[in-house]
Amino acid sequence: MTKNRLNISAIVLAGGQSSRMGRDKALIAIAGVPMIQQICQVAQACAAEVYVVTPWVEKYQEILPNNCHPIAESQPQGPLVGFARGLNQVKTDWVLLLACDLPKLKVEVLQAWAERLAEVPEEAIATLPKNPKGWEPLCGFYRRSCLPLLNEFIKDGGRSFQDWLAQHPVVEIPISDWEMLFNCNTPDDIARL
Repeated sequence: MTKNRLNISAIVLAGGQSSRMGRDKALIAIAGVPMIQQICQVAQACAAEVYVVTPWVEKYQEILPNNCHPIAESQPQGPLVGFARGLNQVKTDWVLLLACDLPKLKVEVLQAWAERLAEVPEEAIATLPKNPKGWEPLCGFYRRSCLPLLNEFIKDGGRSFQDWLAQHPVVEIPISDWEMLFNCNTPDDIARL
């Protein structure tokens, strides 16, 4: 286990309604493995502890890898609230946040990003990829110390990752393979795979 992995936890968000997919996308098998299981395995390769935030603990319990800790949400309230709920459990300085619907993630790329965490300035709350539309908040690293700022934003009615991130310093992660962040939301996306 690398020193970096010991100082990183991971949170996998699996609370979406999958309305565009028409069925639970976390359970869709890619190469024979349900997406949520695949994402948890990627997270385990990068982090000492993995938490899965979902209102459907019973549905996923049997397929989650060992040492993945489910955190029950009473009802889905969006990814920002789910992240805050998970962040309450984290003990490490850094947390890798992942959506459950990123079937093209590459462990070695995430591990390379983790190697650079020591270079992130103290004032930055996160280090994330950025596309022309904004940050990619559901695939990147956050400092656990951002929790009070996050809780305050949510308490004031905030629910947008982009709005919250715009208020704080964030370091951009350079990314060469945008296909890695392919988000599987529709039947057409499954067909593309």
